[in-house]
Amino acid sequence: MLDKSKQLTASLSLVNDRLLFEGSVEGNSSVAIDYIPPFGDNLGYTSLELMLLSLSSCVGTALLVLLRRGGKTIEKFSIKSEGIRREVHPTAFEEIHLNIEIKAANLTSPEFEKALTLIENICPVWYMIKGSTKVVFHYKIED
Repeated sequence: MLDKSKQLTASLSLVNDRLLFEGSVEGNSSVAIDYIPPFGDNLGYTSLELMLLSLSSCVGTALLVLLRRGGKTIEKFSIKSEGIRREVHPTAFEEIHLNIEIKAANLTSPEFEKALTLIENICPVWYMIKGSTKVVFHYKIED
């Protein structure tokens, strides 16, 4: 049997006669994936919305693991992401801004910036898009 950390299996099924899909990965709860009108009914996340969430959670996971391993105590952490799309098709993201707010009494800006430089090689979602999409970080540290 293949190690689950090396292979993921996703299932996707069409739900209606438009573009509403139900998708899941290996027994996790399903998510609704749809498209905006007139092609879809806007009944779920779009694929690009899921991409933003994937990048945000991947970056967040990598940062929290690095900071906690470095002895930092994280009291609050959030990421708001904004994807800026190309004006021509395919309208993929050409740039993504990640706005990170973190509360940690024992964290300095230089320590946080060092962690940001390390996550490029830890976060697989970022690694997959880094050649085609510019990722810009903004952050605010509360103490």
